[in-house]
Amino acid sequence: MKKSMRVAAYAVCVEEEKVLLARWVGRTGRKWTLPGGGLDHGEDPVDAVAREVTEETGYTVAVEALLGIDTVRREFHHSGVGAALRGGRVTDWHGIRVVYAARVVGGELRFEVGGSTDMAAWFDLSEVPGLDRTDLVDTALSLARHRPPTGRA
Repeated sequence: MKKSMRVAAYAVCVEEEKVLLARWVGRTGRKWTLPGGGLDHGEDPVDAVAREVTEETGYTVAVEALLGIDTVRREFHHSGVGAALRGGRVTDWHGIRVVYAARVVGGELRFEVGGSTDMAAWFDLSEVPGLDRTDLVDTALSLARHRPPTGRA
């Protein structure tokens, strides 16, 4: 089994009871998630989240606080001709998600082109439960609401 790890940083931007989300384009469809993404080698997480928010939404943000660090682990079963010839392949994936509170300080809302997201939008917090979203959205909003001392939701 192949093992893979990814460290990413995400921003919770809440203004006037609205949250900024980006629509992630994945292998299995599109889901709303927090703006953010993977760190480049050697990149500080605060710099990464600011860069990713700008790439995905057009906004410039000020990172205000570390809300927490969430981890997720999943197995991915690869398919296709090559995988079938090798008896299938499984990846044990471990994601480390650094979650920050951030405030929009500039820029204009726009959509990312050619990236991992295709839209960005503000949603009333009351609308979030009805959205097709990643689990990260609920985890991050819980961190923002409760601010647990350990940084774990």
